[in-house]
Amino acid sequence: MIVAPPNPSAEPELTRLLGSRADMHVARFPVRSGLSHADRLEGYNTALRAMTGAFGGLRLDAMVMACSEPRYLLGPDEDREQCAELSEATGVPFASSTLATREALDHVRVGDIVLVSPYQPWVTELAERFWKSAGINVTQVVQVRAEHGYSSYAVTPAELISQVELAEPPGDAVLLFTGTGMATLPVLSRLTTGNDRMLLTSNLCTAWWALSRATGRHVTLSRVPYRRHMEAPAGVARRHTA
Repeated sequence: MIVAPPNPSAEPELTRLLGSRADMHVARFPVRSGLSHADRLEGYNTALRAMTGAFGGLRLDAMVMACSEPRYLLGPDEDREQCAELSEATGVPFASSTLATREALDHVRVGDIVLVSPYQPWVTELAERFWKSAGINVTQVVQVRAEHGYSSYAVTPAELISQVELAEPPGDAVLLFTGTGMATLPVLSRLTTGNDRMLLTSNLCTAWWALSRATGRHVTLSRVPYRRHMEAPAGVARRHTA
């Protein structure tokens, strides 16, 4: 996994989601102070190719850029093409968290989503455009804000729950929570109680993609991911590395 330096949630959530089925190794993008928000995001995209070499000779079964926000500066086609190029260059299946999410949406045959975004409004607009360009119908956008501003790292589970509930998404909607840095596992039970919603998150989709590629086995996303994040067939004996 390659993550942004201040991301507080990707490693804890991915560790829980992968469980005993895979060993996770993490590299963080370099800290570059003094940049604007847009330049910092662009810097992550620019540094990505070099970061794939940060693991040296460590044998990996899959590699993921667990960082969604920078990818919204790109179109979905460019995102997919870059991931394919990195897969070929490294010899390891590679995806961004946005590509992993696209494939997860295809896996569960979802075409309509409610997009839940903690990003600054201009990034949220890019995210909405990204998913629409990828062929996904965004029926509603829930803009989430932390107490002191827009930040996926600062939004608390209580703030996330209250703002999603206030937006009143349909009881049978598919909610996509974008942002690997936003703590989402604590909210899934509350937001799926008493309704037929399906909740997908950047970290859930990233873990599903990595485990699917690492094991080479069929892994399904559960419709109630809080209770059972992923369902894998019995008999997967070897631990894998992502």
